[in-house]
Amino acid sequence: MKGVHFLISTLAILASATFLVSASDPSSLQDFCVALNDTKSAGAVFVNGKFCKDPKLVNANDFFFSGLQNPRNTQNPLGSNVTAVNVDNLLGLNTLGISLARIDFAPNGLNPPHTHPRATEILVVLEGTLYVGFVTSNGDGNRLFTKVLNKGDVFVFPIGLIHFQLNVGKVNAVAFAGLSSQNPGVITIAKAVFGSQPPINPDVLAKAFQVDDNVVDYLQKQFWYDNN
Repeated sequence: MKGVHFLISTLAILASATFLVSASDPSSLQDFCVALNDTKSAGAVFVNGKFCKDPKLVNANDFFFSGLQNPRNTQNPLGSNVTAVNVDNLLGLNTLGISLARIDFAPNGLNPPHTHPRATEILVVLEGTLYVGFVTSNGDGNRLFTKVLNKGDVFVFPIGLIHFQLNVGKVNAVAFAGLSSQNPGVITIAKAVFGSQPPINPDVLAKAFQVDDNVVDYLQKQFWYDNN
């Protein structure tokens, strides 16, 4: 009987501990973190993200960013402009797991298919009308979810999934996006595939997209504009 009580007590302790301890790695805040065995060598970094400023030297300006009220220039091939506010330009965001972006669209302007490898995105439309959507993973059948958003509408793009926004109105559009990482990262699909440096072997892309090598050669010679 004592053995039964001991087993029950042990299970209860383990169950309680699961609420207090996490056995998984923390989410990455950068594309990669190469291990360094010699911690005394130059360039050794001991954090997944950025070093911390001495708390005694912190002031209000470390948590402040100004200028998002002004329209951005959308005179580019995509007709859009993304102004990101993340840990690179608002240092107080370090370790807080959040950032945002202002996205300006000219009529027919596009924020092209892209993905944020480290963040879910929630988008709210301030002005205009946007056609937005995302594509699910292979295991889910690559289903496309789309919606037309008007002023005040909100849409969520799950972490890591390819998504886009297109201005389908006749006037400029503005949206703000909140992201669940201080450094969400962005991979623009067309630019990453056809504009990588050095270029991906054309044979790989021709077979993957099932097109002629000449098509791949043409696409790799294009200038892939980055609106971020």
